[in-house]
Amino acid sequence: MTDTRPELPLTQKSRTGCGCGCTDEGVPALDARQIPHAIRHATIFGALGGLRPGQQMDLIAPHDPLPLLAQISEREGDAVTWDYRERGPEAWTLRLTRTA
Repeated sequence: MTDTRPELPLTQKSRTGCGCGCTDEGVPALDARQIPHAIRHATIFGALGGLRPGQQMDLIAPHDPLPLLAQISEREGDAVTWDYRERGPEAWTLRLTRTA
């Protein structure tokens, strides 16, 4: 079967992103408190995997995420760093940076 759909011209945005016209300004925040526990770490790893070198994201967690940080360190080595922005008691906020 032959594809008869017309080809759409590539714009600069569609070459570098999804093409929807959205922007990635600022540092996105992922509130892990809203993610079901069964998929929480997988969701965070997916978000980290979407960061390019130099990009950052804020992670908001319901507790000090030491086990998660150990897993990130094991999986990513020095390619992802973090620093605490807020340390409880209601939420812990960390800034995660992809360095490589």
